Amino acid sequence: MADASSWPEIHRERAALADDLANLPAAAWSTPSLCRGWTVHEVLGHVVATAKLTPVTFFARLAGSGFRFEAMAAKNLARETEAGPEATLAQLREHANDTTGPPGPADSWLGEIVVHGTDIRRPLGLERAFPIATLVQVAEFYRRSNLLIGAKKRVTGLTLRATDAGWSTGSGPEVTGPMLALVLAMTGRSAVLDELSGPGVDQLAARCGTDS
Repeated sequence: MADASSWPEIHRERAALADDLANLPAAAWSTPSLCRGWTVHEVLGHVVATAKLTPVTFFARLAGSGFRFEAMAAKNLARETEAGPEATLAQLREHANDTTGPPGPADSWLGEIVVHGTDIRRPLGLERAFPIATLVQVAEFYRRSNLLIGAKKRVTGLTLRATDAGWSTGSGPEVTGPMLALVLAMTGRSAVLDELSGPGVDQLAARCGTDS
């Protein structure tokens, strides 16, 4: 279950995202995010929904959606976005320091706020200098996990090597690039493939068809 040491990082990244979006023009909220099919407002709504869930509410809502995860996620998203972007952002601030979530390790929620935070920022021309230690922690989680997004399967048979950190993993054709780009590629974001190089890039690109 949750690794308590991850929560301060999660809280920090939620607060940083809220700060970055504080003065966003109204029209910008409808910008397509890096998460395929979702606007930046919808990604934020998803982040807020995750922050507000507990294991009890997760299973109650899953049951109420006929145990269909996608249906539950859609209902959660609608609930968190129906009052408009400013209300969604206010909810992020209100729940930024919550230490509950759906069943699963806290590192998955750290990965979510890093990846979805970037899904939101990049199309808006915003950048976040994530601590390298945080990116390494997220990458170490993803390389071992197929939970929801299939990162482990996506990088199997490849060597990933960071150019801005002393981190590498795997064996096989090499993919090199910045730590954040590797994390995003592990989660299926094809938008960062041009930041990567090496003989394994084409193989990784073929596996980046699903953004999560």
